[in-house]
Amino acid sequence: MRDFATISQKLVDFIRNAVEKRDFKAVVFGLSGGIDSAVVARLCQLAFPKTHKALLIPSLQSSKESLQDALMLCQTFDISYQIISLQNAQNAFKETLQDLHSAPLRMGNLCARLRMICLYDYAFVHNALVIGTSNKSEILLGYGTIYGDLACAINPIGNLYKSEIYSLAEALGIPQNIITKPPSADLYEGQSDEKELGFSYAILDKIMLRLQEGARDEEILEAGLPKEALKLVKERMQKFAFKQKMPEIAII
Repeated sequence: MRDFATISQKLVDFIRNAVEKRDFKAVVFGLSGGIDSAVVARLCQLAFPKTHKALLIPSLQSSKESLQDALMLCQTFDISYQIISLQNAQNAFKETLQDLHSAPLRMGNLCARLRMICLYDYAFVHNALVIGTSNKSEILLGYGTIYGDLACAINPIGNLYKSEIYSLAEALGIPQNIITKPPSADLYEGQSDEKELGFSYAILDKIMLRLQEGARDEEILEAGLPKEALKLVKERMQKFAFKQKMPEIAII
């Protein structure tokens, strides 16, 4: 059993040291109302009590509950925040990009990138560093928007599987309604991570952990894990590996 109280302190130290090493003294991060960003928000607030900022950036399709959860978290821990609506930006892009309104995933990816524009603009104005909120499960599965939620300067939770994020959230005192609600990137109305993937993070994490430990397919299946889930994980890890790398530059 991992000691997540100790891990949380190590992550606070990581944020503080990594930011200061880059000659910054402030941090900014997106806060969606989900568990990953809630954990990062608390870590950042502990690392930089006076110079952190959470940006709450709801889109037209964001659920009201997500914004309420984000606000409740800020009030609970006295997290400094600012709300920026994407409504006008979305409407402008609807007029610019053909059929955007009829493609929920396209709009979701657009909003993820618009949020990152807001975060990096704030970072520029306030000399702050953008902190990432993607966990290891999302990164390995390519379950994120490149140049959207996957963009950041540093990422304190990128080596923790989704199932570990729950334990870290408990250690940090994150409210139970955030911990227990279904994972969602909130890309479009009714969107659910596990519904889209077809399996729970608990199952997918076990498979990814075993693969990273060098287990053979037969050993994973003998452990009672679904064959289709194993196939999904291996295909996604291979297909979306490019999202974890900087763009390839030609050698002349």
